[in-house]
This record gives sequence, structure tokens and C-alpha cells, in this order.
Amino acid sequence: MGALAASDGSANHPYLQRLQANVEPVRDLADAAHYMCILHGRHPGVIDHAATHAPLGSEQAWLESAAGAFATERAFLVRIVAAAGPLPSTPGHAESEAAAASQRHALETLAQSDRAGCAIGAALALAIDWLEIRKVLDAAADRLNLTPPPFALPPFEETATVIDALVRAGPVERAMLFGAQQLFAQHRGLWDLLEARASARDRH
Repeated sequence: MGALAASDGSANHPYLQRLQANVEPVRDLADAAHYMCILHGRHPGVIDHAATHAPLGSEQAWLESAAGAFATERAFLVRIVAAAGPLPSTPGHAESEAAAASQRHALETLAQSDRAGCAIGAALALAIDWLEIRKVLDAAADRLNLTPPPFALPPFEETATVIDALVRAGPVERAMLFGAQQLFAQHRGLWDLLEARASARDRH
């Protein structure tokens, strides 16, 4: 899972790295927050769905803790979007919204999969990837004079312990990695979309 996060996660996407550096226009940070809200601003979300589709095993306590923490992250995301105001005018906006809505649907389907290990894999990947996404949200909050809440999602070490326990507990590793891989792919697709939107605004 760690290798998958390193190769496929958001951390190595060049556009996310530019947003984290807080040197891009505030409209680009606001755009990222808005689209991340399309994916993860609704309740129930990926972790909430996974909690109802995971067996009552070693991962249940992690899911309950992560779901509570993500509620705070969700509220923070909504605050940023509200403070940012209307989205910046961007060519192809309708197509972008449709693409993001399709990504959200894909994530919801993934998190409600009955294939053992798939939903929890997506939830674990979200917690890992959110460490990097939160840096973008913090940059947006800084530009909008908002105070970010403390980051409360389970630390990576705790998440890794759950992953190890699940792999040892049964034949779920392949499905778990599939769930993680698909979530990372949706996030990468979003950063690609946001980068294209920023380029379109620069040319407009």
C-alpha cells in the first residue's frame, strides 16, 4: 500500500505540488477546494460507506475514528468553498462539473462494494492521500484568512497497522489494493482536470 501511494497517490502530482507551495493564484486554490468538495463534501462519504460495508474486525475501530475525523475535514472543506465565493470563470465548465460528478459516483460505488477488502482499501487510501490534499486546503485557508482545524485523521503509522492486520487476517489483499488503486486514480484524474482548468483560464 505504501508503494502504491508513493507511485499512484496525489503526492507526486506536479499540479498538487504547485498548489501546496501556495504560489498559484487564489482562484486556483479555490477551484481545487470546490472540486474536492464535489468528490468528498457530502455525507455519507467514502469512509462512512466503508464503515457499513466492512466486517466487524480489526478495521472497525479505525473506520469509526477516521469517519469522525473526516467529518471535521468535510466541514473545513465547506468553509473554504463558502469563503472563496463563486467559482472562477473557466471555459468548458459544464464538462468539468460532469466529469467531477462522474468521479464522485465512481468513488461511491467503490466504497459500497461488497467485495471483501475493496471498500476498506478505498477508505485507507483516502486517509493516506488526504495527508497531501489537506496541505492544499491549508494553503487555500491561508489565502482566505481562515484558521484550519487540527488534523485529526489517524496517523499513517496507525493506518499501516490496520493494513498489516487485514493482510494477515485473510485473502483480502488483492481487493484492498484494487480499492486503493481506484481511489488514487480518481484523485489523479481530478488533479489533471484542475490543471487543465487552470491552463484554460490562463489562455482565456
